[in-house]
Amino acid sequence: MKYYIIAGEASGDLHGSNLVKEICKLDADANIRAWGGDLMKNAGAEIVKHYKELAFMGFIEVVKNLSTILDNLKFCKKDIEQFQPDVLVLVDYPGFNLRIAKWAKQQGLRIIYYISPQVWAWKESRVKSIRKLVDRMLVILPFEKEFYNKWDYKVEYVGHPLVQVVDEFDKKNVPLKTTHSGQTNIQKPIIALLPGSRKQEIEIKLPLMLEASKQFPNYRFIVAQAPGQQVSFYEKIVAPYSNVEICFQGQTYTLLSQAKAALVTSGTATLETALFAVPQVVCYKGSSISYQIAKRLIKVKYISLVNLIMDKLVVKELIQNELNVDNIVTELNNILHDRERIEQIKKDYADLKDLLQKESNASARAAQEIIGFLQTSA
Repeated sequence: MKYYIIAGEASGDLHGSNLVKEICKLDADANIRAWGGDLMKNAGAEIVKHYKELAFMGFIEVVKNLSTILDNLKFCKKDIEQFQPDVLVLVDYPGFNLRIAKWAKQQGLRIIYYISPQVWAWKESRVKSIRKLVDRMLVILPFEKEFYNKWDYKVEYVGHPLVQVVDEFDKKNVPLKTTHSGQTNIQKPIIALLPGSRKQEIEIKLPLMLEASKQFPNYRFIVAQAPGQQVSFYEKIVAPYSNVEICFQGQTYTLLSQAKAALVTSGTATLETALFAVPQVVCYKGSSISYQIAKRLIKVKYISLVNLIMDKLVVKELIQNELNVDNIVTELNNILHDRERIEQIKKDYADLKDLLQKESNASARAAQEIIGFLQTSA
């Protein structure tokens, strides 16, 4: 079978790579062409466009890069036409993928969506069009199945792929390599800094995190290098801070496995941090205009996946103007020294993991659903 997979971000590359591996186990003749990254390439997919060329953050940034986005859409349609896949598999990345889905449906292609667009967060009415465009929706958050049922749309809950990814990592023993490895502060406890994957968000959030680090001289602050970003980019920002290090690309899980606490931008990283049982403060700040637009459109109570899934405030969220140095220092002190608070967070994390692993090996389940769909719709 021929599979065309589109993943437009680092997290999509991770989940897409595990999906590719599982598809290849079930279909020895699988021919997979994809938009993604190095992980998907290493798993066996032919990558035609790297996700680092695609990621634009916020409403204003999208407008500024509109011509590039339109060129990418045009290229993608032409590439799909030439490849003639048996199925189009869309992984998250809704702004782009839903446009491709609309076009692909008109071409008569079979379409599967893995990792649902967050229609439950804003503009619920999009479900009506998604139901017409997508032949099979595979969701990874437990509340999404119930949400879609409200709209009379039957979807499959396959579990969350990160549970397996983190569990498998726990079996490894990988030394943490940083720009300061071997120096005298090596015995100090670690605070992980995960300021995001895009330059725009890193440049906004990381300086605030670094200023807060001055109040914690007895800790090592280690910044996780995001895929697609160069160490030199971080070095310019962290240069004035002697107690800050950078851990090299691909070491984020090693960092989290050794961290005592973390400052984390919103998104998948909040869930990864929780699965490593690391107390965290969620940090979000965007451009003023983008934030004001989002505030009027988004209708969820929380911005972190941890709080959304648990439907309560498990981890503190510092959003926009609340994200300042004083608040970061206060909340970081809480998750480092308030024993009752720490114990409650870890209990909630355990409950969260139980919710997410009711379906084991989400990637394998997703691959089975895709293969099964192709067999029954042939």
